[in-house]
Amino acid sequence: MSGHSKWSTIKHKKGAADAKRGKVFTRILKEITVAARLGGGDVGSNPRLRLAVDTAKGSNMPKDNWERAIKKGTGELEGVTYEEVLYEGYGPGGVAIIVEALTDNKNRTTPEIRSYFSKFGNELGAANSVSYMFTKQGEIVVDGEVAEDTVMEVALEAGADDVQGEEGAWIISTDPAAYQAVKDAVDAAKLPVLEAKIIRTSAVRVDMNNDKLKSFLKLIDLLEDNDDVQNVWTNADYDEPEE
Repeated sequence: MSGHSKWSTIKHKKGAADAKRGKVFTRILKEITVAARLGGGDVGSNPRLRLAVDTAKGSNMPKDNWERAIKKGTGELEGVTYEEVLYEGYGPGGVAIIVEALTDNKNRTTPEIRSYFSKFGNELGAANSVSYMFTKQGEIVVDGEVAEDTVMEVALEAGADDVQGEEGAWIISTDPAAYQAVKDAVDAAKLPVLEAKIIRTSAVRVDMNNDKLKSFLKLIDLLEDNDDVQNVWTNADYDEPEE
């Protein structure tokens, strides 16, 4: 990233967003429900569900909550049916943006997302208009107090692609197919994990340290505030504004 750590930016934005909305549990429960509906309720044989349940546990969600979400997904309990929707387009300064949503009413969500882009003079793009620039990647963030040699040994032996140090953290990168094996190895070694998830990243970066940064951040805030939005990914590089 330009002049700052990717992890510090993600950490700041995630913390601010979750604190402001207080709905991190809702997002996780939606993901668990959809994962169970698509791949079954067995955590051991459903990688997507396992990742979602791990996230729930890492967020200190009560077991009863995520177990109910699994049962709603498999149909054992009555629940809302969510549809996965991917929105993509360009934002202020030509930044590519991907929005992952889970919605029970696409006819409500799509106009809302479109209006956010329009507010800043941009439009939603067609399918694959920007997503071709992004690849999925497993990312496991380990506390930087752990010795580098320890993290490297555990991660690389388990099949990780790379380990990079960034501002008080070790960023372990993996192929999505190797993510769970690496995560299991990290957990078995009792390394303190700060965050672990499948992300979308782009090698094509856009420097946003300019007059468009304020508008860009406002758009991202609008998107992340939407109840149906799960994740927002961009290819922007920028220095985090001071509070």
